[in-house]
Amino acid sequence: MPEPVPEGKPAVEPQSTELTGLFVEKPPNSVVAVAGTDVTFIAKVDSTSLTRKPTMKWLKGKWLDLGSKAGKHLQFKETYDRNTKIYTYEMKIIKVVPGDAGGYRCEVTSKDKCDSSTFEISVEAAHQDEQADILSAFKRADAGEDEGDLDFSALLKAAKKKKKPEKEEPEIDVWELLKSAHPSEYEKIAFKYGITDLRGMLKRLKKMKAEPIVHSEAFLKKLESCYSVDKGKKITLRCEVVDPNVQVKWLKNGQEIKPSAKYIMEASGNVRTLTINKATLADDAAYECVVGEDKSFTEVFVKEPPVTITKLMDDYHVVVGDRVEFEIEVSEEGAHVMWFFEDQEIHKDKDSKYRFKKDGKKHTLIIQEATLDDIGMYHAWTNGGHTKGELEVEEKELEVLQDIADLTVRATDQAMFKCEVSDDKVTGKWYKDGVEVLPSERIKMTHIGRFHRLIIDNVKPEDAGDYTFVPDGYALSLSAKLNFLEIKIDYVPRQEPPKIHLDTTGNMVSQNTIIVVAGNKLRLDVEITGEPAPTVVWSKGDKPITDTEGRVRVEARKDLSCFVIEGAERDDEGNYSITVTNPAGEDKAVLFLKIVDVPDPPENIKCTGVGEDCASIVWDPPKFDGGAPVKGYLMERKKKGSSRWTKLNFDVYESTTYEAKRMIEGVLYEMRVFAVNSIGMSQPSLSSKPFMPIAPTSEPTRLTVHDVTDSTCSLKWLAPEKIGAGGLDGYVIEYCKEGDTEWVVANQELCERQGYVVRGLPVGEKINFRVVAVNMAGRSPPALMSQPVTIREIVEHPKIRLPRDLRTKYIRRVGEKINLTIPFQGKPRPIATWFKDGKPLDEKIVNVRNSNVDSILFIRSAEREHSGTYELVLKIENMEDRASINIRIVDKPGPPLNVRATDIWGFNAALEWEPPKDDGNCDISGYTIQKADMKTKEWFTVYEHNRRTNCTVSDLVMGNEYMFRVYSENLCGLSEEPRMSKNTAVIAKTGLELKSKPYKEKDMCCSPKFTQPLVDRSVVAGYSTAISCAVKGFPKPKIVWMKNKMIIGEDPKYLMQNNQGVLTLNIRKPSTFDGGKYSCMAVNELGKDEVECTLNVRVYKEPEK
Repeated sequence: MPEPVPEGKPAVEPQSTELTGLFVEKPPNSVVAVAGTDVTFIAKVDSTSLTRKPTMKWLKGKWLDLGSKAGKHLQFKETYDRNTKIYTYEMKIIKVVPGDAGGYRCEVTSKDKCDSSTFEISVEAAHQDEQADILSAFKRADAGEDEGDLDFSALLKAAKKKKKPEKEEPEIDVWELLKSAHPSEYEKIAFKYGITDLRGMLKRLKKMKAEPIVHSEAFLKKLESCYSVDKGKKITLRCEVVDPNVQVKWLKNGQEIKPSAKYIMEASGNVRTLTINKATLADDAAYECVVGEDKSFTEVFVKEPPVTITKLMDDYHVVVGDRVEFEIEVSEEGAHVMWFFEDQEIHKDKDSKYRFKKDGKKHTLIIQEATLDDIGMYHAWTNGGHTKGELEVEEKELEVLQDIADLTVRATDQAMFKCEVSDDKVTGKWYKDGVEVLPSERIKMTHIGRFHRLIIDNVKPEDAGDYTFVPDGYALSLSAKLNFLEIKIDYVPRQEPPKIHLDTTGNMVSQNTIIVVAGNKLRLDVEITGEPAPTVVWSKGDKPITDTEGRVRVEARKDLSCFVIEGAERDDEGNYSITVTNPAGEDKAVLFLKIVDVPDPPENIKCTGVGEDCASIVWDPPKFDGGAPVKGYLMERKKKGSSRWTKLNFDVYESTTYEAKRMIEGVLYEMRVFAVNSIGMSQPSLSSKPFMPIAPTSEPTRLTVHDVTDSTCSLKWLAPEKIGAGGLDGYVIEYCKEGDTEWVVANQELCERQGYVVRGLPVGEKINFRVVAVNMAGRSPPALMSQPVTIREIVEHPKIRLPRDLRTKYIRRVGEKINLTIPFQGKPRPIATWFKDGKPLDEKIVNVRNSNVDSILFIRSAEREHSGTYELVLKIENMEDRASINIRIVDKPGPPLNVRATDIWGFNAALEWEPPKDDGNCDISGYTIQKADMKTKEWFTVYEHNRRTNCTVSDLVMGNEYMFRVYSENLCGLSEEPRMSKNTAVIAKTGLELKSKPYKEKDMCCSPKFTQPLVDRSVVAGYSTAISCAVKGFPKPKIVWMKNKMIIGEDPKYLMQNNQGVLTLNIRKPSTFDGGKYSCMAVNELGKDEVECTLNVRVYKEPEK
C-alpha cells in the first residue's frame, strides 16, 4: 500500500502497514516533513459490513480533536465510492511548521465497531535535505521502518521484541506499579496495561530491586529508574553530571550507541540527554549513561496500541456431548485474551474440560463435550475490547435411521442384522429371546460409525428367534426375527408344477410392494420349487433382465433366484415380474419396487413478520418428498456475516410456519430449513433474506368516544404504553358495522394526533371502531371499543348552569369591565338568546358570543344605563331553559338636599337635611358632617358614617359663627360635592367676661416615644390574637408594623388599628408559620422609636385519655 508523502519532498520507500479492523488503508507509521511544505494523510474504510455511516476523527496527542482546528492550516476532506463502498478520508497540513511535530491518531467508529491508527510526524529544517543526500550512501537495505535515515543500530545486539499493547489511559508508570505491588497482583497489572512478556519484566524488576543505591560522585542527578513510551513516539532520557565539560557514553543493552537520526545525544551545561525518535519494540531495552567508572542505569518500556476484537463471538445451540468452539479474532497476533463463563474466569489448569487454542489472530475456547451445566453466557476480554456468546445445551435424543429387518436364512448360510442410529458414539448390546448374545467364533458383533451389526455364520436351527439391539443409556430397543429355512430332499422322482414362494416379512410392506431406501442395496431371495427345476425370468415391465453382473443383476442358486440392485436409484422404481416355467406348468409373480429417498430442500424461505425478540418464518414444502411423507422440519439461524448456524429445534416441527424466539432486537439474522422424512434429512434450503427483529408498539390505550352526530363520530385515545426501538409513525383508524367482519380504513394517511373524527357514517347504524399504532415493524394489536356506537345525534334537554355568584345581584362600578361566562348543555346545539328587561338585547351596546357549551356577555366599560335584569333563553326545538341575572352599575351619590341649622342653644347646634336626589343606583350608607368657623374657614369633620338625616353639633366656641356642610356616602364612596347649610349658627356671648392672663401656647412637638411596649405572647394555632402598644408624639407619627424586620403591608391576614395612640395588630387565625419577631416603629419629622416582641404559635394537642 503506498504511503502518503509530503508534497514537495521525494517519496520515501513504502513501509509495511498491517491492516486490521475497519481500515482498508492507514496513514504510515511515521512521516518526516520538511518545514514549509504540505503533507497529506489518507485513510480508507470499507463500509460493506457496516450498518451505519462511519465517523472519522483526527486527533493530535491523546485528546486534541483536530476537527475544531480546521482552517487555512488544517484541511479535511471526505469522499465515498458507491461501487466499492469505500470511504476515503484525507487530512492535509498546509506549510508544515515545527509545532506540527508529534504523535497523531485517526479513529473511526460505527455503532458498536471501532478502530484506530497512530502515526507520527517529524519536522526537519529545509537545509537538512543536503545532509540526508550525503548520508544516503550509508543507508541499510534491511533497516525496515528506519530505512532512509542514518542508523547504526544494526551493529548492536538485537533485543527480543516484546509486544505490549498500548492503552489510551492517563500516563501511568507501570514499573512503579510493579515495584510497589504484591506478587499476586502482577498478572492483573500485566493484563490491564498490555504486558505480554511478564516473565522478562519480572527478571528486570528483580535486577532493579537488587541493585543497591550508591552515591555517585560523577552525577548530580541520575536517570529515572524507568521510562515508558508509546510505540512510534519520541522519548528523551535526561541526567545531570558534576563536570560540565565531561564526555559521556550511552549504552543500550551493554552496547555503545552511536549518534544518528534515530539517536540524538545533546550536552547543555551539566545536562546530558539521549533522544530516541520513533520508538519501536526494538528500543524496549536497558540503557546506561557512563561517566568514567560511574554509571546511571534505566529501563525503557515501549507500549503497543490496545488489542481490539475484529470478529465477534457467535451463539451456539447444541445437544449434550457435542463439541463447542467459541472463536474470535483480534487485531494483533500473540495478544492476551481472558475467557470468562458468566462472572468466573476460565483457567486451563483449573478445569480440564476447557481447552484454549491460538492460531495467529484467532483465539478459540473449546468445550470437548457439552453438558447441561455449561449453559450460560461466555465472554472474551482483551485490553481493548469485549465480546460475548450464549451457549444453549439440550438433552440428547437418539434417532433410529435404519431399523433391523427380519431375516429368513437356510442352514449353513450367514445371517446379518444391521441397524443405524444418529450418534456414532453410542454403544449397545444384542439380545436373543431376552438373553444377551456373547461373541464367539461363529457370532460376531461390530460397531463402525453409526452402524451396528450382528453377524451369525453357519446358521443353525437353534439360532432362530427374536433378536434385539438395546443402545446404552437410552430407553430404546430395536427388534427383528430370524427365521430358519429347512431344506427338504425328496428322493422320489416326481413332476411338480413350479411355485414361487415370496417372503412377505422383510422389506415388503404388502404382498407385491417392496420399499428400498435410495443408495441402499436390495437383495431379493425368492424360493422356487418345482420338478424338474424350473426356468426363471426376471423382467422390469416388458424388458427381461438377463445380466448376471453389474449394478442390477440376477443371481441363480439352487432352489433360489436372487434379484440384486446395488445402490438403488430413483429410476429403479417400477413394476418387476418373475416368471418360472417347467414341463409341469408355469407360475408368475408381479412386484412393485418403490425407491424412497430423503426429500428435496424446502423452498421460498421468508420472514413474514418480526417482533421485539422474535420473527415469523414461512416456507413451501419440498417439491419431492423422497417417496415418503415429510414428517416435519428442522430450522437453523445465524447472524448475518457469521458462519456459525444455530439449531432452533431438535424435535421435528410439522408446520411450515415457525416463530423464532430469543433474538436480539436490531441484529440482522438469516434462516434455513431442513425437511425430514422417514429416510432422513434433506440438504439445507437456501438462506432467507436477512431480517431484523423490531417490535411493533403495544396497542393504543383508553380509546373513548368524544362526540357523536348523525354522520360523524369523534374518537380520542392515548399513546401505547410500549413503543420500543421502532418508534411510532402514526395511527390507523378502522370501523365496521356490527355483525360484519370487514373493517374499513377511515384515514388514508397516518394520523399523528391522538384524536380523529370519522365522517360519512350511516345514521342509526351501530358501528365498531378500533385504532392501530403503526411503525416500521408493522401494525400493533388494535385498541377496540367495548361495545358498538350508535350513530345518532344524542338529544339532551337544554340546561343553563348559572354560576353561584350570579344568582344574586351582580354589582359593578361605572367604568369597570363586565365579562360573564354562562355554561350550558344540550344536544343538538341549542340556540342562546339574551333579553334585557324583557326586550331583546341590543348587541351594539352589549357584546354577546355563543359557542357549543357556553354564552359570553361582555361590556367593555360599564355605564349606569347597563343596569337591569338580563335573561338568557336556551332553546332546542320546543324545549327551553331560562336564567336571569340582575346587573347593577353603581356610582357615587349626589349631595344631600336642604341642609339647615334648625336650632341653637348653648354651645350646640341642631342640623337637618334631606336625602340626595341621586343615590348612585345603590343605598345611601351614611353622611359626613363638617363645620367651619367663619373667621378661619377651616373645615373640621364632626361626624363620619352618620346614618340619620339629622345631627347635633356640640362643643362650639362662644362668640363664633359657624357654617356647616354635608357629604352623602354609598358603596362607591363620598359624593363629589358637599351640600352647604343655608344658614349659619351664631353662639352668643353671655354677660360675664373673664379677663384672663395672657396665655402663651405651649409647644407640643415631640419625637415618637412608646409609653407601653409590646409584650411577648404564646398563642394556640387557629385562634385569632392581637398584640398592643401605646405611643405618643407630635406631629402624629406614621406607624409601621414589621414581622422579622419585613414590613407587613396590606396583607389581609393582619388588621392594624390606631386609636388615640393605642396601636393594635390583630392576627387572624395564626399558624405556626406566623410565629416570629414582631416590631412596631413610629416615625415623624422629629425622630422615630421602635418596640418588638416575640410571638410563639403552638399546636394544640388533645390531652391523653
